[in-house]
Amino acid sequence: MNLLKISWSNIRFRPLNTLLSVVLLAFGVGIISLMLLINDQISEKFDRNIKDIDFVLAAKGSPLQSILANVYHVDAPTGNIKVSDAKRLIKNPMVEKAIPLAYGDNYEKFRIVGTNSDYPDHYGCEVESGKMFEKPFEATIGYEVARDAGLKVGSTFTSVHGFDNAAEGDPDAHHHDKPFTVVGIFKQSGCAIDHLILTPVESTWLVHEHGEHHEEDMEQPATDLPEHHEAETTQLADHAEDEHQHMDAEAHDPDEGREMTAYLLIKRNKGAFGMLSKQAENTTMQLANVAVENSRLMNNFGIGMSTITAIAIVITILSFISIFISLYNSMKDRKYELALLRTMGGTRMKLFALILSEGLLLVFMGYVIGLLLSRTGLLILSNTMKENFHYGFDKLGITFYELILLAITLVIGIVASLLPALRALKMDISKTLSNG
Repeated sequence: MNLLKISWSNIRFRPLNTLLSVVLLAFGVGIISLMLLINDQISEKFDRNIKDIDFVLAAKGSPLQSILANVYHVDAPTGNIKVSDAKRLIKNPMVEKAIPLAYGDNYEKFRIVGTNSDYPDHYGCEVESGKMFEKPFEATIGYEVARDAGLKVGSTFTSVHGFDNAAEGDPDAHHHDKPFTVVGIFKQSGCAIDHLILTPVESTWLVHEHGEHHEEDMEQPATDLPEHHEAETTQLADHAEDEHQHMDAEAHDPDEGREMTAYLLIKRNKGAFGMLSKQAENTTMQLANVAVENSRLMNNFGIGMSTITAIAIVITILSFISIFISLYNSMKDRKYELALLRTMGGTRMKLFALILSEGLLLVFMGYVIGLLLSRTGLLILSNTMKENFHYGFDKLGITFYELILLAITLVIGIVASLLPALRALKMDISKTLSNG
């Protein structure tokens, strides 16, 4: 007696009941599986991007926004800070390392970030082809930038002012004239650098200084020297004196007047945050604690995940109730057939196993379809995330937690089948056959 073949025939004989049970279970398993996949990959990406970064020094505003903008690169920054002000803080003995970030432009919606080699080195990023940027307007690009924007070593491009929202072809977008040259491409690393264009900090300063000087020249009115010669002479003298003072200041500090978007700080000891935060008081800067803000972000994200998961669990419980009712009614309708199987040599345990195998087939079908639904949902969500934030979910394999979910599904399937199977085990053959 082939129990699986008979069980499959019985399931096919009740298509509507089977469809209801399998669809309910598939939706429940699919939602739970999707939540597990998203949570696992987001946690992995968050941990990868944090990687021992303790604080973010940025302009005053939302600390969480500073983390999202400067660690994950999925939000706009809170503003710029003066390098001269930041130096007083990052030179504190409690700061082990400060990684500069200066940005404000993009190419094909990929952010152009001015920094130094400490940034990719911190994440262990390796250059796959070409070399690391060295001079202004040299760029080493992330793996996804090269793939999606079609850039390669030797390619040139010009930047557009703005972040991810500056669309190509927008008449209001400010296009810069100075081209960047791609000198290298990073290997895929799984962190934010995959979708960034890295260049020396000087590149971002030069691009924006050129734009500002160009606008000032266009707006400068023509002067009438014959009519205002004396006044103009005085103004020129004052201007020359100001320029001389400015040059002296720059000679004293080459970064005077320069601005940075943020610094990623790595502390030297545990008490650093309190002292550094106090040092940032009464300035235009703020110090955001990465661990605290990330915990707050994950908690907020976890509330939504828990709500959706709870709904999925309710749907799954309803599916098991549906399976139980389906098997119980099926056994009542097939009592005569089951009695005949007994007379043809089928033992009580075989009938028990037959009902049990029907339940297991139903839950296994629901589980497999649920996994397919979760992968489909993950791919749709991944495409949306890539379009808006350049983050995607690329791992579609079965996770450890999904194997646990399979075990739980099978156990509950057995429980749902147990009562109908016990009824079949205790069935009175002679009485059933005599009643027809």
